[in-house]
Amino acid sequence: MKKLKMHRHLIVATVMIFFISFSTKNNLFAQEGSPLEGRWDMTLHSANGGRDMPSWLEVTHSGTRALVGQYVGPGGSARPISKVNFKDNKMSFTIPPQWDRGDGDFTFEASFQGDSLSGSGVTSDGKSFTWTAHRAPKLKRTKEPVWGDPIQLFNGKDLTGWHAEGKQNQWIAEDGILRSPHSGSNLLTDLTFTDFKLHIEFRYPKESNSGVYLRGRYEVQIEDSKGKEATKDYLGAIYGFIAPTEQVAKDPGEWQSYDITLTGRMVTVVANGITVICNREIPGITGGAINSREEDPGPLLIQGDHGPVDYRNIIITPAK
Repeated sequence: MKKLKMHRHLIVATVMIFFISFSTKNNLFAQEGSPLEGRWDMTLHSANGGRDMPSWLEVTHSGTRALVGQYVGPGGSARPISKVNFKDNKMSFTIPPQWDRGDGDFTFEASFQGDSLSGSGVTSDGKSFTWTAHRAPKLKRTKEPVWGDPIQLFNGKDLTGWHAEGKQNQWIAEDGILRSPHSGSNLLTDLTFTDFKLHIEFRYPKESNSGVYLRGRYEVQIEDSKGKEATKDYLGAIYGFIAPTEQVAKDPGEWQSYDITLTGRMVTVVANGITVICNREIPGITGGAINSREEDPGPLLIQGDHGPVDYRNIIITPAK
């Protein structure tokens, strides 16, 4: 009987040691993570010599050993990645297309070299491309900003200080209003900025859509959204990443306002006098960004390729 009890104790002890060892190994993985984990600023290079296109990737671990992530392409919003393969410094992942047109999946593969990735891929319609990436900067600020003098970005008379992104510029200055009467080119400031406070007023007709890109990379969404949910793709959102706490959109045709503070990656958005995003971190670039060089200053970009929109009283206060 004593021997039987001893055998039982040995079995229990062995099982406990196995589970402790298994748990410890998995916890160590969870704590240490994979060297691939983190945020990556990507650039897609067209195989036929077309323009470079900015993208963004984040890799994290799910549970213990599985790697997952999210991806932002040259357009659209952040998309989840259900599995990131990584072995022998080679990585790959596949995602469905952003819009359902019956196309195939996007595929990406690359070699990992510490702080860089370099590889190739195939679009949903079968076009090949190469791509490179570097680790995204943390952009952490250690001091409170000291604000400079406000700058009136729009003089109310003409487009001095601005330039169109495309060849066809539909933007006009009329009666103190910066107006895009129809869909066309985006508009950018000649000046670039790092950290700043921005005041901007806007007005759109029914069902129209625009956006304000901070540093040309992070879109604060503008869209006819009254009566809709406070989600990541309606008014007040950092498009595809951060939803506003409430939906405060007014009726189409009414003037509305944003007061936005951006320091590093941290953003606060006050929409129509109500704080809807309070000191939240923007993970990475949003679709439609001018580039993926997050470490660089960037312009203020106003989206003009989605519908008619008016702007006025555009005032930026940069940090010194």
